[in-house]
Amino acid sequence: MLLQASVVGLGFGMNLQQVLKAGRSGFVYTALGISFALGVGLLLARGLGVKPTAGFLISTGTAICGGSAIAAVGPVAGATEEEMSVALGTVFILNSVALLTFPWVGAALHLSQTQFGLWAALAIHDTSSVVGAAAKYGALALAVGTTVKLARALWIVPVCLGTAAVKRSEARIKWPWFIALFVLAAVANTFLPAGAAMFHGVYRLGVVGLTATLFLIGSTVSRGTLKTVGTRPLLQGVLLWMVVAVTSFLLIRYGVIGL
Repeated sequence: MLLQASVVGLGFGMNLQQVLKAGRSGFVYTALGISFALGVGLLLARGLGVKPTAGFLISTGTAICGGSAIAAVGPVAGATEEEMSVALGTVFILNSVALLTFPWVGAALHLSQTQFGLWAALAIHDTSSVVGAAAKYGALALAVGTTVKLARALWIVPVCLGTAAVKRSEARIKWPWFIALFVLAAVANTFLPAGAAMFHGVYRLGVVGLTATLFLIGSTVSRGTLKTVGTRPLLQGVLLWMVVAVTSFLLIRYGVIGL
């Protein structure tokens, strides 16, 4: 809940034109990226002998938006508590690594803020870690990363519906309503200049909330988490993440995709 509220708060620091521009291009990139990540992830799970449902959840979390996607898709897929824990543990571990390493890699390889924001949005799992890494890189990187990441998060809905159709599940789908609130916040910030001071205050609260969320995520990673996850699911998550991160980086670096 704190994460979603913090993301909405960040919307009060965004310009709507910037949000729409990044969102239009980002929607196409995320559609292609999600299809690629799901396909590779399922192949890796089969090759490594990961249990099908756990492998599917890890693939979905990597492809869309980490813990949020796993929490939404898990009940629809009929996942057990153990399978949910394995998938969430894998994603949280890699989120923590990405938060620390991505800004350093981007700076070392001289990515522009726009390039880094797009890369973070396509290659990092959770929204909180995308925003955290992009915020360290710069204001423009934060705007691009947050917007494209939210476009990526929209794919929770069709993936949940597709999973429900395949599984013939009647489980209730969790809709990412905070995305609509983020856009409304950007609309208010763009067209209601009289509220600029108040909006800036809400934006700062969003930053504080995000910082608290990142701390909580980091505190969940321990030796116990690693033992719970197990070797094969963790290996699937690491290999899939590396494929997604390297592929998206090369496409962005050499101008195949961009905003």
